[in-house]
Amino acid sequence: MDYFTIYIALIFIVKLIFIILALYNLYLKRSSNKSKADIAKQEEIEFWKDRVEFVFVFLMSILLIYLFNPRFNNMSMINRETKVLLTLFGFVLLITAKWSTFFQESRTFKKFQKVLK
Repeated sequence: MDYFTIYIALIFIVKLIFIILALYNLYLKRSSNKSKADIAKQEEIEFWKDRVEFVFVFLMSILLIYLFNPRFNNMSMINRETKVLLTLFGFVLLITAKWSTFFQESRTFKKFQKVLK
């Protein structure tokens, strides 16, 4: 196995850990009885989920820099697994985007809302 394949596998493992933590966090939110122990556990899972998400975004950013660096022709390295990771990265960025900043504070969006009313 070459370094690129190992790196792609590492990103998949990080993403799998993130999905497990996100699902467990969702389970804790739905089933907890709001005791101090449940809240503390949920906060700890949320803490680690955020850290793993940061690591995923960092690793994907490095991958993007490597693949699309204009000095080298690395486009031939984009295989099926890399395409899946790039697609997942796009979804993660869309889901975790701060949509409220755009919809609540944007003057342009408020003007657009007034035009539609």
